[in-house]
Amino acid sequence: MGVFVFLPLVLPLTAWPVARLAEQRLHPRTATVLLTVVAGVLAVCSTVCLALLMVVGTAQLPGNPLPDGWSDREVREAVPYDEVAGRVAIPVLIAVLVACSRMLWVHWRVRRDAGRALAGLGNSPVAVLPDERPYAYALPSGRGRANRVVVSTAMVACLEGPERRALFAHERAHLACRHHRFLLAVQVAARANPFLRPLRTAVAYTTERWADEDAAKEVGSRRVMARAVARAALVSRGAPASTLAHFAVAGPVPRRVAALLEPAPAVRRWPSVFSTAGLAVWTAAAGATCSALSSANAAFTLFVVLKAATPL
Repeated sequence: MGVFVFLPLVLPLTAWPVARLAEQRLHPRTATVLLTVVAGVLAVCSTVCLALLMVVGTAQLPGNPLPDGWSDREVREAVPYDEVAGRVAIPVLIAVLVACSRMLWVHWRVRRDAGRALAGLGNSPVAVLPDERPYAYALPSGRGRANRVVVSTAMVACLEGPERRALFAHERAHLACRHHRFLLAVQVAARANPFLRPLRTAVAYTTERWADEDAAKEVGSRRVMARAVARAALVSRGAPASTLAHFAVAGPVPRRVAALLEPAPAVRRWPSVFSTAGLAVWTAAAGATCSALSSANAAFTLFVVLKAATPL
């Protein structure tokens, strides 16, 4: 097992330059899918390795619930271990599980409360709420509830006719492409390993860019889309939860507007390895693959040795 068990804990550091390259050089759809998959793989691998460190490092501690064969001297020689790392892994793993569970619970609670608040408005795909706070966000379908665009009267009043069409097209794109799933996945991954936070930020940006591009095609004007994004950002309060896609994320708005004022990005599924975009793709793929192989190697080694040491 050796050093391989530690690699997935630090390999997410490679995501930092990859996130920046991907969001700048790849088509938003490609970047969103790539970064979400990479974040998920790296988060799962780092969590698995924390569990392995805990099991191996604490096998000889008094009162542990593991079989006696796991603390045998020959087994300890066959499986390198570190009792300090094992002890540290226990609270860290508990913190990871609590943080991820809390993220999922908050997401479920916000969707439930939002659905209940809109229950009396029928099944219209658009819910316009009388509210002086300007906001607009996409509320995914749930139990007995269809996809819905939620917008306040204050937000509608801030936009002109073509800009309103751009807003609704943007939110419909979020719902059609299920962007909330990507956002939730990277949020949970960032809770599992803080080194993955750049991927969370990057995916929050690329999902908005993805919706911008789809909405611009529907509206037929990239300039109108850019104007709608800029105007909404000046007054928007955002969505009730970070895992719900909304129209004007304060941070990346200037970059979104600048991108909309340029020609539409080309869609290339597999960029050349000799390009900057290709470098981002293949570096991300290599990091995720290395992390998966390292954790799989450590888990398989531990399984084989401990199975042999555990009496039937």
